Amino acid sequence: MRAPLPAILLMGPTASGKTALAVELVRHFPCEIVSVDSAMIYRGMDIGTAKPDAATLRIAPHHLIDILDPAESYSAGRFREDALAAMSHISAAGRIPLLVGGTMLYFRALQHGLAMLPVADAHVRAEINARAARQGWGALHAELRRVDAVSAVRIHVNDPQRIQRALEVFYLTGRPMSELHAAGAVKPVSYRFIKLALVPSRRALLHMRIAQRFQAMMDGGFLQEVTHLRRRGDLTTAHASMRAVGYRQLWQHLEGACSLEDAVQRGIVATRRFAKRQLTWLRSEQKVHWFASNAAHLPQAVRTTLAPLLEGQA
Repeated sequence: MRAPLPAILLMGPTASGKTALAVELVRHFPCEIVSVDSAMIYRGMDIGTAKPDAATLRIAPHHLIDILDPAESYSAGRFREDALAAMSHISAAGRIPLLVGGTMLYFRALQHGLAMLPVADAHVRAEINARAARQGWGALHAELRRVDAVSAVRIHVNDPQRIQRALEVFYLTGRPMSELHAAGAVKPVSYRFIKLALVPSRRALLHMRIAQRFQAMMDGGFLQEVTHLRRRGDLTTAHASMRAVGYRQLWQHLEGACSLEDAVQRGIVATRRFAKRQLTWLRSEQKVHWFASNAAHLPQAVRTTLAPLLEGQA
C-alpha cells in the first residue's frame, strides 16, 4: 500500500512571521503554498490582511488568495474542498503542499472534516444581533452555555461571530452544534500531516508585533482601503469580510462611531484577542513541532526538523 503523501501545516497566531518563514521553506524544499486565511481569500483586502505583495508572490505563489469578492460568502467546508483540490494538484506535480495561515477552524476542517450544518439564516441572525444589542454578547454566551456547553467552552465570550453561529445552528436544528460536529466527523484525509507551530516566546513580544504591524498597515493605506470598500455601496458590517479584525473597527470610524485614534486602538486590542483565540486552538493540536518565532536562526532550525521528515520527497 502506498505511503501517505506529506503535507506541511505551518500554523501560528497573527503577526508571528508565518509568511516569511513559508517563503524561506519554498526556497529550500519543493513546496507550494496554500493559504489558510479566511480574509486573504477576498480581492481588494490586501493591506489589512497582510497579504503577500507581488514580489513575494513571484517567489512563492499562493493558492486560495484573491478567489472571492468581499460580498461573497465562504465556509470552512468549502475551504476543505478547495484546499484538497489544490493539494491534489500540487502532489500530482511531485511537489509538497505547504498550508500556511492562522484560521484554525480551516486547519481543523481539513484534518477532520465538518458536520453538515444548516446554511446561514438572515432572519435568525438579525434576531440574535438585536438581542445582543439589548443584552450584550455576554448574555448570549451564557445562553450558549445552557444549550451547548461544549461549544461554549471552545468559543470565547468576546467572539460574537462564533457565538452567533452556534446559537443560529441550535435554533435552526434544535441540536447543539458540538453534537452535529461529532456526528459529522470524517476520517482524516490521505496525507501525512507535518505540523509546525510558530509562536513568540513571550506574549508581550506578540503584543508588540501586533501593534507595530497594525501601525505599519495604517501607514501603508489601510484606512484608504476600507474607505474604498465602503464606497462600493454593496458592503455592510453584516458581511463576513467586513467583520474581519481591523476592517470592522475602521468601518466604525468611517461611520462616525469613534475617532481614528480610538479605531486603531480598538483594532489592536481586537487583534490581540484574536491571537489569543488562535493560540487556544493551536494548543489543542497534537503532534506539533513548536518553534519560537523570535528564535535565532529560525529558518535553519525549521529546515533541520523538516529535512528528515521529507526525506525521499525532494
